[in-house]
Amino acid sequence: MEGFVFPNEQSVVWTVMIVLYPYITGLVAGAFVVSSLYHLFGREEIRPVARFSLGAAFVFLLFAPLPLLVHLGHPERAFNIMITPNFSSAMAGFGYIYTAYLLLVAIEIWFIFRDEMIRRAGGGGFWRLVARVALLNDLRASEASRATDHRIIRFLAGLGIPMACLLHGYVGFLFGSIKANPWWSTPLMFVIFIFSAIVSGIAVLIFHYMLIARLNGWKIDQACVRSLGRFLWGFMIIAVSLEVLEVVSIAYKQSEEWEILARLIEDRLFFSYIVLQFLVFSLVPFLLLGLNALFRFRDAVSNTILWIASVMLLIQVLLMRWNVVIGGQLVSKSYRGFTSYMPGVFEREGLAVAVVIFTIPFGLLYLFHRFVPLFPPEAMRGAKSVERPVVPSTELH
Repeated sequence: MEGFVFPNEQSVVWTVMIVLYPYITGLVAGAFVVSSLYHLFGREEIRPVARFSLGAAFVFLLFAPLPLLVHLGHPERAFNIMITPNFSSAMAGFGYIYTAYLLLVAIEIWFIFRDEMIRRAGGGGFWRLVARVALLNDLRASEASRATDHRIIRFLAGLGIPMACLLHGYVGFLFGSIKANPWWSTPLMFVIFIFSAIVSGIAVLIFHYMLIARLNGWKIDQACVRSLGRFLWGFMIIAVSLEVLEVVSIAYKQSEEWEILARLIEDRLFFSYIVLQFLVFSLVPFLLLGLNALFRFRDAVSNTILWIASVMLLIQVLLMRWNVVIGGQLVSKSYRGFTSYMPGVFEREGLAVAVVIFTIPFGLLYLFHRFVPLFPPEAMRGAKSVERPVVPSTELH
């Protein structure tokens, strides 16, 4: 501790779990936006990762509340939000938004994978039973039903984009609405959370797709990853610019809060905020993605650049969440002192638990892929990237 700190501020209350919570919800929103680029806007080059991105959004969405439940002293009381609704509660609002969005994504997945589940239901073994239960034992399919499915998918994809932004923007709203904390109380907070979420979602798809392709010996679809790289570069520029503008606007106003925030940035957060978040994990990916977008490198070089930039931006967004959640709690309400925080490893809200929570969705994605393929057949066969004609509307999903 340093300076004057009130007794109830000596310990940081929102710890690693509250850092992980907005990070996972960000992956959900970003992955869903990528899926909608194909299903709603017809970006055909995104097809190799379109279904995978939707599956990733669903799996991460299932685990998004888990860090909050681990943080709660009585996690069983979380259901009180839904049983005794309180529409003026900010956290209750998240429960309603989360539930509605989870249902929307689950319904869209049902329509997109219906043909694959029908084929799986005609086989044998455990997955046959799962497919029949998921389909409610309705195994009928026709061109007319597929056309109807496609229209429903496009509608759900269009409805899901504002809901995805609302889901993660609401997380930023929860922080930005806390007036007593000068590091959080800014109208740009929820906008920054939305764009950084899209950045992390695109980055995790590039990282995961390239890793899976390498492990399985698939041919990486260059049109797909180059397009994702350009989208990643654009959204990264917007996200980082907003993060800089947020600090510049506070500094320009020269309010009484800026004196303590300037000390916070120069002292407690200098390494994690200035050095790591901006100089290393923002500037370097910006240059790498810019070079990759402006120049035509060989495929191997381009893929290496994109993979490294994606990993760095995943770390950048995690650092942003850390500096917001933890950094905001280091300032005393008296504006005359700081506290400190060092996470544990094996405690209930330690780093080990956070790693386990973050890695479980990837294992669930593998089981999802075993049930219905998350990648198109040509990608899994290692087909080379070619210019594809526009797929008829009845086959887009």
